[in-house]
Amino acid sequence: MSLVNGLPAHVLLVHLVVVLIPLTALALVAAAVWPRAARRLGVLLPALALVALASVPLTTQAGEWLERHVEDDALVRRHTELGDGLLPWALGLFVLAAVVWWTARGARRAVPGEDLESTGSTGTARAGRMAALPVRIVVAVLSLAVAAGAVVDVYRIGDSGAKAAWHDAYSKSAHGSGDGS
Repeated sequence: MSLVNGLPAHVLLVHLVVVLIPLTALALVAAAVWPRAARRLGVLLPALALVALASVPLTTQAGEWLERHVEDDALVRRHTELGDGLLPWALGLFVLAAVVWWTARGARRAVPGEDLESTGSTGTARAGRMAALPVRIVVAVLSLAVAAGAVVDVYRIGDSGAKAAWHDAYSKSAHGSGDGS
């Protein structure tokens, strides 16, 4: 995909990445830290992460097409280099989202019902939660690290793209009549 309605596809697709990667990161951290959020999000969490993951190579490919159709510029090259680094972060978000979803799904299947105290298996449920705690902590820390890395990378890529697109495309002083029209 190179053009959409006469516009370079990259300038449209980039909005998917800019919205979906941080949204996925936020949902992942919430689900990893708060098991109830993981249960509520359910399969939506890995599905969102999959769409975010798929949007990255589509946007990158459209960006490479655009790079071949603009003047050679150091800022564009820098943006391209940074853009190539987002895919591993998006893959990490997807893998961790799948792990969080799978563990939340498994926890729900292992102990039917959400109110464990009313089932009479309070001791068993508490022991199961305590055994799972180290795994949850590791997944939460990994989720936080990958989410932060992905969001920072999206910011850096977007900032470099904005600089590449706008560095000489506007005047610091206003033109026109000055009456706002």
